[in-house]
Amino acid sequence: MPPPDKLPARRDGQTPPANPEQQSLFLAPLPELSTPGELPVYANRACVRQLWLCIHLPSLPLEALKARNEAIEAVFENQQGNRRVLLTSPRVGQLGVTPGMSINAAVALMPTLTLEERNAEKESRALERLAAWAERFTSVVSLEPPDLLLLEIRGSLQLFGDIRDLRQQVESGLLDQGFKPSIAIAPTALASTWLARAGKNASIDDMRNLTGALSPLPLRCLEWPQPVRESLNGMGIYCIGDCLRLPRGGFAKRFGAARLLQLDRALGRLPDPRKGYRAPERFCEECELCEEQDHSERLLTVCRQLLSNLERFLTTRQIEVRHVQFSFFHLRQPATHLALGCVQAGRRTEQWCELLAIRFDRLTLPEPVIAIRLRSGAAQSMQADAGNLFQGKGRQHSTSITHLMERLSARIGDEAVHGITTVAEHRPQYAWCTAEAKGRLPPCAAMPNNWYAQASPLLLTDMRRTSSLLLRRPLWMLPQPLPLATPRGHPEYHGPLKLLDGPERLETGWWDGNGIARDYYVAINSKGVHLWIYQTRNREATWHLHGIFG
Repeated sequence: MPPPDKLPARRDGQTPPANPEQQSLFLAPLPELSTPGELPVYANRACVRQLWLCIHLPSLPLEALKARNEAIEAVFENQQGNRRVLLTSPRVGQLGVTPGMSINAAVALMPTLTLEERNAEKESRALERLAAWAERFTSVVSLEPPDLLLLEIRGSLQLFGDIRDLRQQVESGLLDQGFKPSIAIAPTALASTWLARAGKNASIDDMRNLTGALSPLPLRCLEWPQPVRESLNGMGIYCIGDCLRLPRGGFAKRFGAARLLQLDRALGRLPDPRKGYRAPERFCEECELCEEQDHSERLLTVCRQLLSNLERFLTTRQIEVRHVQFSFFHLRQPATHLALGCVQAGRRTEQWCELLAIRFDRLTLPEPVIAIRLRSGAAQSMQADAGNLFQGKGRQHSTSITHLMERLSARIGDEAVHGITTVAEHRPQYAWCTAEAKGRLPPCAAMPNNWYAQASPLLLTDMRRTSSLLLRRPLWMLPQPLPLATPRGHPEYHGPLKLLDGPERLETGWWDGNGIARDYYVAINSKGVHLWIYQTRNREATWHLHGIFG
């Protein structure tokens, strides 16, 4: 009997492991292939036949904003109340402004710095636009927010040539659109993702080279939680290759089977299904007229027919649109374009025809029309609202407001109709801004959805009882604070004022030169009007009127 610390050798001369849990995770060399193209027993054949191109956009937060304003040189992010620089352009980075720096320090270092807050919605839209653009290279495109695109290109090589030519076309197209990508190609989606995050411009076509390419990558490429990475670093594990040497059972028990599954999928041992992206379908139809036509009613009849075809197209696909565009073509003049928009996405012919009739009255055609084209905007899934069986007034009220906004926009223009939204700012004059009206109508956060169905006195009584913040912020804010007279040392406005609530101290804005230091009060005058007043915190200690409660 052999000693306990020495295991008997097998007939093939190799020593078996002492415990199955002590076996290497995946780093053992692949078995020799008897014939070219033969796969190991544990490999997934469908996975190996794939070839994934990963597009990583590390500067997407900055590039998505620069598409609208080229002057933007840095992006900041609000991190638990602290606004810090997230990304900078190369020129700004050379001047000492680095990610993680507070915006106050960045502006002090570079007073001319153009900053803008990160906008996740614009990043998402930019990523979707790139996904639609990437469909020219392959039919399989997968979105991996917030900054990744995956393209399965095995079937595209016959059309675009070898890997190098296809990769060059993708990279050139992205650079022309203002994006600086990191591109990697590998037989599995996760492997290409990790290589691209690490900045490795690798092109791996052979499955046998995958383990060697992934082993030196740092753990940050896996985007595992920080506590997991710190725990692995404490064990002396700093790269993927170190993880692959750990016992499978112990690794799964300590760090979770999901991470073990990721490693399996990255090396092609298990399939890794991905959800494909499809660009929204758009309707585009053109109608050629038998002769030049300038009669309004006849032109509107053709437009109604096109809108009817649009409704049929949208209904079949269960989608809706918010924007459509008519193009009226002339024989000797450039085409005349007419864009229509709705507050809420829709597909009904009557809805678009009503808006078209309003806008058509103000449309000037330079000469008769020979053809009309209707093109829809980006589509979205149809949203079916569940109404209340017993209280139908709320839906009617919302619909009437939406209908009014659409008609006003068609009558006087989109730029004349806007909404109001709040801003995360303590200073009252900066706490709100105008917003696009053609969006989703958000419910009031301070009131229930059916506030109009409740009795106003009861609602006001409840708000007074709970000391609602709504009573301390008037809806009527003066454009400029009005100085108040203090003949007896107390403020007066149409008579002496009685202070009901306060003080609420606001002392902020010192970093941009428009700082305030005020004590705000809710006051009432002799006529029973509630006012929002403040006293400056300086030597003069003057009183001002800033708002009036309704």
